[in-house]
Amino acid sequence: MAPVVWSHVGRILWLACLLPLAPARVAAGMYELNLTTDGPASTGAEVTISASLVAKDNGSLALPTDAHLYRFHWIHTPLVLTGKMESDLSSTIRVVGNVPGEFPVSVWVTAADCWMCHPVARNFVVLPITEFLVGNIVVAQNTSLPWPSSYLTKTVLKVSFLLHDPSNFFKTASFLYSWDFGDGTQMVTEDSVVYYNYSIIGTFTVKLKVVAEWEQAKPDATNGIVQKTGDFSASLKLQETLRGIQVLGPTIIQTFQKMTVTLNFLGSPPLTMCWRLKPECLPLEEGECHPVSVASTAYNLTHTFRDPGDYCFSIRAENVISKTHQYHRIQVWPSSIQPAVFAFPCATLITVMLAFIMYMTLRNATQQKDMVENPEPPSGVRCCCQMCCGPFLLETPSEYLEIVRENNGLLPPLYKSVKTYTV
Repeated sequence: MAPVVWSHVGRILWLACLLPLAPARVAAGMYELNLTTDGPASTGAEVTISASLVAKDNGSLALPTDAHLYRFHWIHTPLVLTGKMESDLSSTIRVVGNVPGEFPVSVWVTAADCWMCHPVARNFVVLPITEFLVGNIVVAQNTSLPWPSSYLTKTVLKVSFLLHDPSNFFKTASFLYSWDFGDGTQMVTEDSVVYYNYSIIGTFTVKLKVVAEWEQAKPDATNGIVQKTGDFSASLKLQETLRGIQVLGPTIIQTFQKMTVTLNFLGSPPLTMCWRLKPECLPLEEGECHPVSVASTAYNLTHTFRDPGDYCFSIRAENVISKTHQYHRIQVWPSSIQPAVFAFPCATLITVMLAFIMYMTLRNATQQKDMVENPEPPSGVRCCCQMCCGPFLLETPSEYLEIVRENNGLLPPLYKSVKTYTV
């Protein structure tokens, strides 16, 4: 009888032990923990970590009405616990890190009466602790651009440093800010907000060094100066609005001639450009031409006209800031002589001109040679030569007769032969 009684008692005790486990086993996998933290933080600063038990989003599970059914368990070593607070289905702890590093903090939830049971939900977070200041640079401008970190030149920028100090650890500290704007300008201020105006386009890196100092009590009951520093940077892309397009090219051209037009964009690249020939100068509509990406401020257009007439280049360009249109009129005249027609006459004319030039060159050279080889003697010598040596040097009888006629006088002789007549 006794063994049977003890057997029933054992079963009752076993069922009694299972009762606390039943809710947890049923709830396992139906809830999750959401963790939030205000870290990272500097060494010595207090960090807050919160955990909330929520139901998974299946549309049918509701949280229990009694919040005391569950217990939160934390592991935060080597971080020092400075405070803990629990409320309905949530728990919050405050910890301090005295050495730099990345420290995991884990938490899990079990049934309130059975902390050794299977967890209902668990999660963890890695908390960064650094020996430097924590913060970031914020840049603001009145004009908003669609690209991140893009701003307009010649417009005032507001550059601010935001210190991350949720626990007011640096409330008694004094700060010094050293700014470097990346274009050769540097300044030192005691204010965390400065205003600056970039005059040129480009990508610049703003560098900031922050120094914080405050008094802190030492173990020997004396006050000492404690200092923390931090280096921060932010990249800025300064751009200009697209003020216009300068078109350089001819305004009159003939058919079948290749024409080149240069476009100079007065704005910041990269740009998107498209163009089209129209009978009139009208703006281009969306989808009317194929866009082309331009990585510089200049672009060359080439086109060959086959039909005469009046045309207009309609050009549209835009960058991330603005867009603009430009037009360029051009008159195309028909070619009076086609290349195949005037090619042969031109070749003939060039050949004749070259032959004439060669003929005149050879003729001049021959005349100069004759003058050098046969110089004309003086008149006295020529006369003597004609009278004495003429008959021997003459080459033709006609030439001889010519000389004889020149030597005879024009008057009749002084005496005249008398003819005798017999009667």
